[in-house]
Amino acid sequence: MVKRSIFSATLFLFATVTCLLIFQPPVMAGKIKLNYANFPPAPTFPCVQMERWKVEVEKRTNGQVMINTFPGGTLLGAKGMMDGVIAGQADIGNICMAYQPGRFIVTNATSLPLGIPDAKTGSLALLKLYEKYQPEAFKDVVVLTMFTTAPGNVMSKVPVRTLDDIKGLSLRASGGAAQILKAWGANPVGMPMPATVEALQKGTVKGLFSSLEVMKDFKFAEYCKYVTMTETGIYPFAVFMNKQKWNSLPADVQKIMMDLKEEQALWTGTYMDEQILKAIAWSKESNNVEFISFSAEEKTKWDSKLEFITENWINSANEKGLPAEEIIKDIKEFIQ
Repeated sequence: MVKRSIFSATLFLFATVTCLLIFQPPVMAGKIKLNYANFPPAPTFPCVQMERWKVEVEKRTNGQVMINTFPGGTLLGAKGMMDGVIAGQADIGNICMAYQPGRFIVTNATSLPLGIPDAKTGSLALLKLYEKYQPEAFKDVVVLTMFTTAPGNVMSKVPVRTLDDIKGLSLRASGGAAQILKAWGANPVGMPMPATVEALQKGTVKGLFSSLEVMKDFKFAEYCKYVTMTETGIYPFAVFMNKQKWNSLPADVQKIMMDLKEEQALWTGTYMDEQILKAIAWSKESNNVEFISFSAEEKTKWDSKLEFITENWINSANEKGLPAEEIIKDIKEFIQ
């Protein structure tokens, strides 16, 4: 009797442990932690979009993914961003492709004076261009999204009303924007945007050529009391991930990030266009900045000076074996 009781108790204990092992809820996998490097200061639009993307990914993965963001070049600088992400110094990076025009030839074609009217249009056109051509420059990373600034304008310490006024004027610019300034007769000075504040203070440059959100984001309205509305040329940006890190992510996390690719481009372009309007209003109200618009005749003079830039890009791209005419044709179609 005693032996039967012991046997029954042992059998019950074994069955209970077995059930617990079979039916216990699965242990949650460890959280995925990613480092996202960015080069401009935190309040600027490339970092605002970074924080929005972080929130969306963390929310849509129910907290499985945690993203640490590093604005202001605290993890990687602007020019070392791509190579740093490839090397694994950061999992994700954001780059302004205009800083390396020879490296990102296809995507930098969007910075040519092709009539992109705003950041929303430019961002979607850029992403479509990338998706179609899959440029070699991105073969070692996984692109998460792309976006552009709004068209560029001249912000300066002195008024620029005619082509004669801009001749010899030292203005910050990079990539395709530098070509535009040179075509107008200005003296383009290449430097990252964050360095421009000190350059303006020291008088190294007399202004800059960029989209107008920087008037507020970088407080350039405190130094540049004149804005000439040239409305041409954009800066293209890309966000990308280390390929090995990407391959280590679960398929459902990868899908969430890919589903965000176009949505993030659209969100960022729309946000940028809204910030432009706010920056213009703030510059006028807080710093009494004068905004100079061209007559139709004067605008034609400025635009005609830029026609050779696209022609030169086509010739150069053709020499490198790229379908240059088709790329330009596609961009013009995408912005329609």
